[in-house]
Amino acid sequence: MKIVVYAICKNEARFAERWVQSMSEADEIVVLDTGSEDDTPRRLREKGVKVVREAIVPWRFDKARNRSLELVSEDADICVCTDLDEVFEPGWRKHLEEAWKEGAGQARYRYTWSFTKEGEEGVVFWIEKAHRRFGYQWVHPVHEVLRWIGEGSPGVMVTAEKVQLNHFPDPQKSRSQYLPLLELSVEEEPEDDRNMHYLGREYMYKGRWDDCIRTLKKHLAMPTALWADERAASMRYIAKAYLRKGEEKKARDWYLQAIVQAPHLREPYMDLAQVLYEEKEWEGVLYFTGCALEITKRPRTYICEAAS
Repeated sequence: MKIVVYAICKNEARFAERWVQSMSEADEIVVLDTGSEDDTPRRLREKGVKVVREAIVPWRFDKARNRSLELVSEDADICVCTDLDEVFEPGWRKHLEEAWKEGAGQARYRYTWSFTKEGEEGVVFWIEKAHRRFGYQWVHPVHEVLRWIGEGSPGVMVTAEKVQLNHFPDPQKSRSQYLPLLELSVEEEPEDDRNMHYLGREYMYKGRWDDCIRTLKKHLAMPTALWADERAASMRYIAKAYLRKGEEKKARDWYLQAIVQAPHLREPYMDLAQVLYEEKEWEGVLYFTGCALEITKRPRTYICEAAS
């Protein structure tokens, strides 16, 4: 099979050589540079990467990724989308080929999104950014995902159990563009529950407590918001917002609702245990941490936190 890695980048010189080395098991590597002011393009080209420079105005992640996908050779069998601050562990190509089968449309694989200061794995989940060449399109201005737009069936999702991708982000990079892009995303697709959840979470990150509460309550009321893990996360974020507003009773109530919603996750138990710890309600701390410790299997979704 022909496997092509494609990416977008801007001012990623510090990661360029490491990334190319990691992706070198592919038959071809293509990159859309969206306006680097450093020598990222030169470093990539010196390593044999096909680089096209093009500004995306107004900026949207989905438009940039779709443009980078257009650079992939039409005879590619599998396209793998990564970012320059990500690193595959050696042997990924062989493991992906072993997992891929006739009729496959996408592949999921293990992704370590963060590491602790000690170098241990932090947040870990499974992503689905390997796909067949035609029929898929990236959607949403930010937190973009692949959507099947082709004719017929998108094919089956295979799991490449042995493929491991690690994320080593630049902590200096700004997230300032995320909020306006999320607001645009919800404006474009107001019935998309995933977008609504992410927007409410972003309001929490920004300390906009009332907007966070309002948006996440709207998420929970949506008929398509059925995934228990994400619903519980919305409830936890509402609780955190109420805590910051000094309304502890409401916060406790929302944490309890999150536990009921997703009793298989450690996070709601640990959040409530932390509140009780600060109030020196030791019996509650022991009870809820005990509940958390009974959960020994990490979920395969992004709804997980290193501390828990």
